[in-house]
Amino acid sequence: MKLIKAFIHHVRTPDVVQALADAGFRNITLQDVRGVLKPVSERELDYSVESGGLIISETRLSLVVKDEQVDKVTSIIRAVGHVGPGVSGYVYVSAVEMALPIEAP
Repeated sequence: MKLIKAFIHHVRTPDVVQALADAGFRNITLQDVRGVLKPVSERELDYSVESGGLIISETRLSLVVKDEQVDKVTSIIRAVGHVGPGVSGYVYVSAVEMALPIEAP
């Protein structure tokens, strides 16, 4: 199993989630984060005292998939999550040693 984490622009989040759902991937976690991706427009920029500079709002999308699903999921995220010229975010893939359900004993 693999953990896929992607950092994408907020404006692409709905389309990426929909594309993944259409492909059968529904166990997705989304988290609002702040980062330093290249802004699509000046309106995305915000100044953060904590980080000491300009930042934008991003989404961290996470899901766990079978090894054989990694290429499909990363391809969807990279194609649908792209916005503007250049790099639009990053996708990371990590090994998952164990996945245990939380359930009643």
